[in-house]
Amino acid sequence: MKHTIHPSYGPVVFRDRAANHAFLTRSTATSDKTVVWEDGVTYPVVDVEISDASHPFHTGTARVLDTAGRLERFERRYGRREAS
Repeated sequence: MKHTIHPSYGPVVFRDRAANHAFLTRSTATSDKTVVWEDGVTYPVVDVEISDASHPFHTGTARVLDTAGRLERFERRYGRREAS
């Protein structure tokens, strides 16, 4: 494997600002911003818009769409199509 063509892989903190949640992992992502982690070491930090702490599916706030109600509303609005 060529060492000059691959990005560096190291510890990075990903921070979800919406949920005030951060986690330390290894990644090739880089950032100019840094943060002091719980262990006292400074790591680069990448701000993300959504994570498992704020995603509706993982938090249990996801809404289930009523597909039967949508179909009935469509048929009421535009009428039922007759079979040919």
